[in-house]
Amino acid sequence: MGLVTLGLINLPPGDVLSAYRNDPKVSPTEIRKQERKFRFDRSFVVQYGYWLKNLFLEWPDDVQPASAAADGTKPKSWLPTRVRLDLGYSFLNKRPVVDVISERLVNTLMLSVASLLLIWAVAVPLGTYSAVKQYSLGDKTLSFIAFIGMSFPSFFLALILLYLVSLTGWLPIGGLRSNNYYELGFLGQLIDLAKHMVVPVIVVVTGSIAGMQRLMRGNMLEVLRMQYVTTARAKGLPEKAVIFRHALRNALNPMITIFGYEFSGLLSGVALTEMITSYPGLGSVMLEAVRAQDVFLVMASMMIGGVMLIAGNLIADVLLALADPRISYD
Repeated sequence: MGLVTLGLINLPPGDVLSAYRNDPKVSPTEIRKQERKFRFDRSFVVQYGYWLKNLFLEWPDDVQPASAAADGTKPKSWLPTRVRLDLGYSFLNKRPVVDVISERLVNTLMLSVASLLLIWAVAVPLGTYSAVKQYSLGDKTLSFIAFIGMSFPSFFLALILLYLVSLTGWLPIGGLRSNNYYELGFLGQLIDLAKHMVVPVIVVVTGSIAGMQRLMRGNMLEVLRMQYVTTARAKGLPEKAVIFRHALRNALNPMITIFGYEFSGLLSGVALTEMITSYPGLGSVMLEAVRAQDVFLVMASMMIGGVMLIAGNLIADVLLALADPRISYD
């Protein structure tokens, strides 16, 4: 994935040093030095290999073979000196990529995790209720609201909410913290953060809750028609035990499987919301990096997406083992 990303970044004309070439303060010698240092004068395959090498391992500056140490001194090793995590240098921000990412990653993770928890906390109960009360007034009302939520563009919803907030003044517009944030107490800081996150969270979760609710309803209806549910009812089990102890656990299995992809998908899903609502996350950073062909910053952002995909699937596998009654630890 990283190699494909680097290849796509190199497709447009120019490179990350184009701004420096147009700057009279930067000499051509310095530009050539940077090209050789970061392998910008080589193919993107070589650049990717160089980035991977520096990502995990630090090598000596001037490596010499063992035969070169004829004076009896200990020769320099061909092996890496230590393990590190170097994501490269951001020419756009004139800082290491780690520093740029660390400032915004926590904010994006806060928005993603809060949205994911809210999606599950709302969609699963509403989907279960719609399935149990199929064709009732409540089911029809929730289905109607879900269809509206799925058809409503997120960017348009963000613009409407920002307009309403600007008229009422109930919530802050943009940002993550108020000017007096650090003067507040612990509870005050939490409330201030929550107020700033209300609009972005609503924009992110609206369409997802609608889709997950419909999916949960369909799974639950399918499980309720199975023979073991009919058998449980025939044995005289209470309806709540049939629904929550037997049907719900099996209906959740497909939802848990989707969780791994939802977790990583929120990283890209919140990017547009962050830019529209002026939320200080990775969204605006990634957009600026792509426009400036800041290759190392783009590569780091893609790597974070891959790590979140792996972490999400790992969490989904653990939750599936806990929820699925057919999985045994014996």
